[in-house]
Amino acid sequence: MGSIYLIRHGQASFGADNYDVLSPLGFRQSEALGQHLGQLGLRLDRCLSGDLQRQRHTAQTALQHIRHNGVQTPALEVDKAFNEFDADAVIRALLPDLLADEPTALEVMRNPRESRAEFQRLFELLIGRWISGEHATPGVESWDCFVERVADGLQRLLSQADKSQNIAVFTSGGTITALLHLVTGVSTDKAFELNWQIINTSLSRLKFRGSEVVLASFNSQVHLDLLKAPELITYR
Repeated sequence: MGSIYLIRHGQASFGADNYDVLSPLGFRQSEALGQHLGQLGLRLDRCLSGDLQRQRHTAQTALQHIRHNGVQTPALEVDKAFNEFDADAVIRALLPDLLADEPTALEVMRNPRESRAEFQRLFELLIGRWISGEHATPGVESWDCFVERVADGLQRLLSQADKSQNIAVFTSGGTITALLHLVTGVSTDKAFELNWQIINTSLSRLKFRGSEVVLASFNSQVHLDLLKAPELITYR
């Protein structure tokens, strides 16, 4: 059987004007991932990412450190199917209707660093509305369309894969959530309960034979645990 390693990007710049930039800690996490995979001697046949900067920079940093350990890596390919959904667009579209029940939500969402727990609570409410399909907004990718995009990317990957290939996909938490939903059949609500637990640069592994895909492992963080540096364990 072949393997697809789903790797969440390193910590991005939460609360900054441009979220799509790895933080210094995000680069450290990516380096740790590459060093660990290089020491394991894992040989990758293909490496892909979405085209978001945080995904590509995580991949480039990790692959550089794999090579530093003497393990050759293939060139990074980009497939937009593995991009994250546009969380900012979802927030902008759905926040106005939430204000009647959550009058402080606008201030919290504008200043997320000042109250991370409250931001997360409100964000989960907004995501719940988005995945319900009852608040469709023109110009905003729906959950169903997002899942279809990710499914197309997975099928394209499988159609091009040899049966014993090791493939790395550097992506985002929402994309991994959509794949969990597709591969395991877990409900969307349950998939997002798992989403909130996905650690930056964690590895989840899918095993495949032809078009048959199963989940082999989820959210491994051993490359970070081994460093005994708790600050490397982040969720956003």
